[in-house]
Amino acid sequence: MKKSLFVKGLAVVLSISLLTGCGLKSNDAGKSTEDSKKIVVGASPAPHAEILKKAAELLKDKGYELEIIEFTDYVQPNIALNNGDIDANYFQHQPYLDKFNKEQSADLVAAGVIHYEPFGLYPGKTATIDQLADKAQIAVPNDSSNEARALILLEAQGLIKLKEGVGFEATVKDIAENPKNLEILEIAAEQLPRSLQDVDMAVINGNYAIDAGLDVKTDAIAIEDEDSISAKTYGNILAVKDGNQDKESIKALVEVLKSDEIRTFIEETYNGAVVPMK
Repeated sequence: MKKSLFVKGLAVVLSISLLTGCGLKSNDAGKSTEDSKKIVVGASPAPHAEILKKAAELLKDKGYELEIIEFTDYVQPNIALNNGDIDANYFQHQPYLDKFNKEQSADLVAAGVIHYEPFGLYPGKTATIDQLADKAQIAVPNDSSNEARALILLEAQGLIKLKEGVGFEATVKDIAENPKNLEILEIAAEQLPRSLQDVDMAVINGNYAIDAGLDVKTDAIAIEDEDSISAKTYGNILAVKDGNQDKESIKALVEVLKSDEIRTFIEETYNGAVVPMK
């Protein structure tokens, strides 16, 4: 009997250790059941977990408890969701989810498009675009979907020109013209804010900019237009396993996240760094 309890306890410890060792910020991991009134959602700390904390207050009126597990990278939230360790995640856009599904043969889908985070070009050692010297270094996210988006922003500023038609599949290999011979450095998205002191400029994802205390409206020297194709393509989604989007609990969560109360919270809290989707 004692041996059985020890084995069970060890399994729980190992399970929690695996989660915390893979970018999980919270020590409290949970999993709801089919008929549970608890919804377990994995999220990036800012702005996603912050928005979910506000949503949790509203969900109580619908009879649901929301448990939020914070992840500090872009890899583990989809793995946890695909494995059934969480009910949903909220951190990514559709192109990133599509890439994960293709690479992992997964069946994750969007239950709703919640908000958009404009990418910003932030100054590091160089303050303005006009001051960029020949062979200046600009850091961009190293995951393919966000790298393309960053390159499109650089192209919009006249810094580079991409090959015709590459669109959101663009990589540094697709740069057709580079008048200043800029060195484009591919860096993990979560490392970009820390890279600013070492590079001339960096294109930084919205959530990591917020985490680092950067304001896209006042600190960035160039941002994506809210009416751009990027805004329509890169809306942040609530993702679930295919089939679960029809669960009443998930529909209730999406309804709350798209409510007027959450829209007002986003607009008042993030000052344009996070834009609620219609």
